[in-house]
Amino acid sequence: MIGDFISLRILLLSEAVMERNLIRRGAALASFPVDFTETGNPDEACQKIARDQIDMIFVDAALPQAARAMVITQARAAKRRPFVFLVAANREAASTLAGNEVDGVVAWPLNLRDAEVLFGRCSRTCIPHRVLVVDDSLTVRNIVRKVLEASRYWIAYSEAAEGVAAVRQIEGGRIELVFLDYHMPGLNGIETLQAIKHDHQNLHVVIMTSATDSAVAELAHRAGATAFLKKPFYPADIDAILHRLFGLQAMH
Repeated sequence: MIGDFISLRILLLSEAVMERNLIRRGAALASFPVDFTETGNPDEACQKIARDQIDMIFVDAALPQAARAMVITQARAAKRRPFVFLVAANREAASTLAGNEVDGVVAWPLNLRDAEVLFGRCSRTCIPHRVLVVDDSLTVRNIVRKVLEASRYWIAYSEAAEGVAAVRQIEGGRIELVFLDYHMPGLNGIETLQAIKHDHQNLHVVIMTSATDSAVAELAHRAGATAFLKKPFYPADIDAILHRLFGLQAMH
């Protein structure tokens, strides 16, 4: 471990020798420890997934559909499910093949700099992300905490029961993401969001509410909310937001 960081175990499945070489060289230049394995054999890849705790898998989109499906199925069955990305000449080519089974698509890096950027984004899966949950209900905070703990990301959880306390925590810590209830006594969600954005324009804030009124979502977005979640929500909803925020669903 280096500070809050754990080495990243990456598996690349591809028969493309030149592309594999570039990815391997990029992994060697990464600013964090990478345990990198490459193979062109889907059976060998499945054995590796079953035997080791893989963090991220790159699957060549040029492989036969049956080979891709076998590896993706093995990844989904793993006790600790790895992130899986299809890799192709460009994201558009991979997107035509990607379904709900994979986390996103990525283009082959064209040079070492591209490979370095790619591994920098990959590192987001092993860094603890400091998340603040703001809700006046202890019950709701406990529920949200359990949902966050079930996320595939590493969440460092903290909480606040109202808006003023939330703003104070943000001032004193390194919060990356706030899940903020819309209906609260004192400062409501929108007022708290505005107070946060006044001094922390780049801080991501997700508004939570049980309301079905689309006007609430529109108001939240106008005030600077990154996303809007309707209660109840689930770990997959959290993962989708974090994928987008950390650049993992749009890697290129």
